[in-house]
Amino acid sequence: MERHATASTITQQQIKVYATSWCGDCRRAKRWLDEHHISYDYIDIEKDEQAAAYVLQVNGGLRSVPTIVFPDGSILVEPSNRELAQKFGLS
Repeated sequence: MERHATASTITQQQIKVYATSWCGDCRRAKRWLDEHHISYDYIDIEKDEQAAAYVLQVNGGLRSVPTIVFPDGSILVEPSNRELAQKFGLS
């Protein structure tokens, strides 16, 4: 049986959004999270070398952003609004 996380269960622990200030997909994902009142830690990989190294590690050497890490260890990379809605059980 597959279980889907809900916004309330996911946000009990903090979500981490690895992003850059100039990235359009990052701004869109942040806007979506804000509109749905979902809290997260925003980490600018251009200002945090360890965060940049982490993004490279989990994305096979690519600086793909946004990379969104959930408390359960799952990761969404460059997700669409639809993928975010599905992750939070809002679709």
